[in-house]
Amino acid sequence: MKFLHSADIHLDSPLRGLDRYEFAPVDQIRGATRKAFENLVQLALDERVEFLLIAGDLYDGDWQDYNTGLFFSRQMSRLREGGIPVFVIQGNHDADSRLTKELRLPDNVRIFPTHESTSHRLENLEVVIHGRGFPTAAVRENIMAAFPGAVPGWFNIGLLHTSATGFSPHENYAPCSLSDLESKRYDYWALGHVHVRTELKQGDPWVVFPGNLQGRHAKETGAKGATMVTVEYGRVQKVEHCPLDVVRWARLAIDVSGCETLDDVLAVSQNALEQERVRAEGRLLAAQVALRGACAAHGRISARPEQFLNQLRSLTNDLGNVWLERVRIETSERPPRHLQGIIREDNLGPLFRESRQLWDNPHELASLADELEPLKKKLPPELLEELRLNDPAQFRALLAEAEQLLLPRIYAVNTPA
Repeated sequence: MKFLHSADIHLDSPLRGLDRYEFAPVDQIRGATRKAFENLVQLALDERVEFLLIAGDLYDGDWQDYNTGLFFSRQMSRLREGGIPVFVIQGNHDADSRLTKELRLPDNVRIFPTHESTSHRLENLEVVIHGRGFPTAAVRENIMAAFPGAVPGWFNIGLLHTSATGFSPHENYAPCSLSDLESKRYDYWALGHVHVRTELKQGDPWVVFPGNLQGRHAKETGAKGATMVTVEYGRVQKVEHCPLDVVRWARLAIDVSGCETLDDVLAVSQNALEQERVRAEGRLLAAQVALRGACAAHGRISARPEQFLNQLRSLTNDLGNVWLERVRIETSERPPRHLQGIIREDNLGPLFRESRQLWDNPHELASLADELEPLKKKLPPELLEELRLNDPAQFRALLAEAEQLLLPRIYAVNTPA
């Protein structure tokens, strides 16, 4: 038999902040969680799986309206017509949602209770699924401790939303150890909550986080989807990741060291983006790009950064199906020798030397960071998180970048084209 294990679907996740990107494919990205879920349902039908598991966070909280729930109900009806039951637990994002209670679902959908663990038996398969959902958004105790022991001679599955042994930056919800999970003597643990696909244990029992179904921002990179499990003679024979996402997020660090001209930088960037686009296999590629390395082209880039970014955007338009979510210019260029002498001798020399000493002084860095508090309060939360102004290493990098931007302007350095 085969079954599908999915989690962290976050249907109609609001994806806040997209509107501030002038060229963002907003509709395509906002519809990605629905399209990925349709892909999940279609895969279940195509592969004729025996059942589908959803290990929490089906929704992203209470819906703004009933369209989210009605969409889910329609997809469940497709599975009912295919004779496929669905087993669902609620996680921290959809714990005891008011609207979830009010929605009437097709009779092939079984939602586990949230205040006690229960078991569903599939008599024809000799499979039993044990599970429990979250009663509140923050469950701090080990709720799997109250799960029943395995049913002898049957294939036992545990369905649980948990941080397990702890995964940063995920909240520590329903924590449990691997030995806790092993103690139940189940054959497979279908976990949810961690958005990065992880096989905590391969065999006796299998303990798997499938990751989320669709990446929602640039921190959720790589292929996203569900896990297909094949069982023969009561034992797991194959565990396979099935990519189902429709938008593929990527973070690219592009080394432009040694590039002499802007055309050289663009050519290297184009090659890196094209390779990533191919890996996305026809999906929309949403990429964060960091250009790094010492190069002669640095001065030209930093002198007219907006012009360069527009050239890079034009290049991605030619590639097709690529959106640059963000570009960071982290290139550098050592000042020419005559400029180094000026820095030592002119009135600005002490200023540059003092600024560099400040970088290595944690107390001075902290003091400077405090002076930025009024600015932090005005920044959008997404941008503040990206800048990481409370991280000393990041702060040093920003200061170094500021110096590299200022030097060519102050001394009117002529950089070759």
